[in-house]
Amino acid sequence: MAASTDDTQTSRGRLLSSGKTLFARLGYEGTSTSAIAREAGTSESQLVRYFGGKSGLLDAIFNESWNGLNDVVTRTIAESEHGREAILGVFALMLRAFANDPEVASIFMFEGRRVRGPEVALSRGFQHFLDLVCKLIQRGQADGSFRKDVNDVALASAMMGAAEGMIRDQIIARRSGREMPFDDESVRKVFEAMVNGLA
Repeated sequence: MAASTDDTQTSRGRLLSSGKTLFARLGYEGTSTSAIAREAGTSESQLVRYFGGKSGLLDAIFNESWNGLNDVVTRTIAESEHGREAILGVFALMLRAFANDPEVASIFMFEGRRVRGPEVALSRGFQHFLDLVCKLIQRGQADGSFRKDVNDVALASAMMGAAEGMIRDQIIARRSGREMPFDDESVRKVFEAMVNGLA
């Protein structure tokens, strides 16, 4: 008997949810397909059916998470008058999204650029986000928000690296039970100071 569409969506959704929780808690390497299936109340064959395996599940988590974020990022960029305003808006949006979903934050920060053999696996969603940030930097250079004598790709990399570094340090402190080294407001102020210094 064929599964109904609702059953299919439910099973797929449960696998996504379980994978997200376990990858965030145990990391990609520390999570087995049997643990994901058990947590989802389904079988490993369903995981293979929907995602092709653990790697496909992680890609689906990334892409579905990025799709929603990238839609909001695109609107934020379109509604911003200048490149500086847009980059600060995008950064604030990411901080809010990560605060609202710590599991996604953890997966993005620790599993986002996975090295598998000779390849570095980057999700389509992340690549799209990176393209948006680079275009935003170019727009900011055109409108005077950012210096024109700095390579736009290098500038995007520096901004993203600084943002990721601060967010990653917060997650590490939280996961290890240590006192938080700085709060989100401090992260915002540091990022804004960096952006202002690039005018």
